[in-house]
Amino acid sequence: MIGLKPLKFWFVCGSQHLYGPETLAQVGEGARTVAEGLGRDGRLVLPIEFAGVVTTSDEIADICRRASADPECGGVIVWMHTFSPAKMWIRGLSLLTKPLLHLHTQLAAELPWDSIDMDYMNLHQAAHGDREAGFMHTRMRLGRKVVAGHWSDPEVQERVDAWMRAARAWDDWQGAKFCRFGDNMRSVAVTEGDKVGAEMTFGFTVDGYGIMDLADRMAEVTDAQVRSLAEEYIDLYEVDPVLAPGGERHDKLLYNAKHELGIGGFLAEGGFKGYTDTFEDLHGLTQLPGLAAQRLMAQGHGFAGEGDWKTPALVRAMKVMGHGLTGATSFMEDYTYNMTPGAEQVLGSHMLEICPTIADGKVRVEIHPLGIGGKDDPVRLVFNSRKGPALNASLVDLGNRFRLIANT
Repeated sequence: MIGLKPLKFWFVCGSQHLYGPETLAQVGEGARTVAEGLGRDGRLVLPIEFAGVVTTSDEIADICRRASADPECGGVIVWMHTFSPAKMWIRGLSLLTKPLLHLHTQLAAELPWDSIDMDYMNLHQAAHGDREAGFMHTRMRLGRKVVAGHWSDPEVQERVDAWMRAARAWDDWQGAKFCRFGDNMRSVAVTEGDKVGAEMTFGFTVDGYGIMDLADRMAEVTDAQVRSLAEEYIDLYEVDPVLAPGGERHDKLLYNAKHELGIGGFLAEGGFKGYTDTFEDLHGLTQLPGLAAQRLMAQGHGFAGEGDWKTPALVRAMKVMGHGLTGATSFMEDYTYNMTPGAEQVLGSHMLEICPTIADGKVRVEIHPLGIGGKDDPVRLVFNSRKGPALNASLVDLGNRFRLIANT
């Protein structure tokens, strides 16, 4: 996966001075046990670092400032081991700019029925402190994740992991750049949007370039580089004989290698995490990039067609979230539906730019006509996709807000 940086998550325990130093020392030991125990079974994608017990408004504000300023902090997990009055958290949480998870748990899973007393309950008041915290988070209208259950439960750890993955994708968006070759597909509404609003809301920028900027970058690619990449295609894939060396259309394969080298170089030099193009703006190119888009997506770049700059950002985020898991993410478009009652399906497709990470079995390199764009036949990777549960997601701009639409 290109461009992923290391991250860790801070675990912060809330308490107060009411119980005295001896009790607070036990709270700290218990909190460290939870922080270390969460990741012990290997279900979490990134490590947790115990950041300490906080008992005053100043301590809370300080730790929230430091978490916000630490580029390696991907988010903060808070837990109220004992009764931590929530008004102490107002100033700190107002300063926090990192994703927040409220873990509603307790140290021991089972109550010691034969020996339980008030001392034990004072050390296990998460039901009290976490409810107080939950109220304050809601009162402050904080966007946060809440996970309830014992920290050793695999389901709890998997939910924490899911939040970590989303937080990692959010961090990946901060300062991210996406490249737009050309403009929007003409007269289409849904692919338009407010790039200023997107940067304010999500943290990524979209930079526009003329398609000739790409053509100029492709012109810098050497014949030796092109031949070397074409040989890689032949080693990795089942290449149609007409595209193979000696085939009558081998030059088209070489041109697609130049596509990939040109676009990949442009993205690397500009620090871009994805891009979009459109078949209505191909001046200087002989065909719409197909194979290049597919392979760059497989490396972790976001991509979308038709000038839709929101979808490359979403594809990139979903690839980051899924990194290391057994599933895969591709740019796709809903084309048509099977509306038979009880057998409803979405037929997803696109002209040629589908990510090979979803492939099942052999991947072929083929060349076929493209009925739009008025350019040469493009080369593309062709394969069967895996079977299994899937999720469709789309990010749309509704003028005064963005909406994430998902369908399983």
